[in-house]
Amino acid sequence: MKAYLRGAAVALTLVGLAACQTTNPYTGQSKVSNTAAGAGLGAAAGAVIGAIAGGDSARVEGALVGAAAGGLIGGGIGNYMDQQETALRQQLQASGVSVTRVGNQIKLNMPNDVTFATNQTALSPRAMQVLTSVAVVAKEYTQTRLNVYGHTDNVGSAQYNMQLSQQRAQIVGSYLINQGIPAQRIAAFGYGLSQPIASNASEAGRAQNRRVEVVLSPLQ
Repeated sequence: MKAYLRGAAVALTLVGLAACQTTNPYTGQSKVSNTAAGAGLGAAAGAVIGAIAGGDSARVEGALVGAAAGGLIGGGIGNYMDQQETALRQQLQASGVSVTRVGNQIKLNMPNDVTFATNQTALSPRAMQVLTSVAVVAKEYTQTRLNVYGHTDNVGSAQYNMQLSQQRAQIVGSYLINQGIPAQRIAAFGYGLSQPIASNASEAGRAQNRRVEVVLSPLQ
C-alpha cells in the first residue's frame, strides 16, 4: 500500500511540474492553463486506476503509467477546448454574446436583445449572424456537443414561460442544424423562469434573465 501511495505521489508531482501559467489575451489575467488542469485531473485518475492491479512494486509502475496515460487524455481534451474557446472569442467579438469557460465547458450567453423580441420566437437578424459564427467554429471542432438552454423572466405564467423557452431553444438548435451541424450533436431544453441569473424585481434584472445559452462540451 505504501508503495502504491509513493507511486501515485510521484506521478502527480510530475504532472504538477508540467502545469504552466498562461495569460488570457482578453483579460490580461494569469491562470493555470485549462490544458494543464485537464492533464492534472486525467493524471490523478490515471494514477489511481493504474495502481489498482498487481503487488506493491507493480503498483508504483502502474501509477506512473496510469498518470502518463490519463494526463495525455485530460490534457488533449483541455487543449481542444482551449483552441475552440479562442476561435469562439474571435468570432463573437463585439457581438453582445459573452463567452465563459468552466472546466471543459464553454458557455455562450445570448441575451434576449441579441436573439428574440419580447414574447417572440422568430430569430432576429442579429441572432442569425451570431449563430452563423458559432456554427463556423462548431463545424471545425466536430468532437463537441452543443446544448441549447432557453430561459425567461417571471412575467406571465410558469407554463407559458416554459413553453416559450422550449420553443426558443428548439429554434436556435434548428438554425444550427440548418447551418450544417449534425442533429445528434445538438440538444435543446427549456427552463422557463426556473433559473434566473438576476433579480426579477427590476426591468434590468428581467432583461438578464431573458436569454439563450449555448453550452459546448466534449462529446467524450
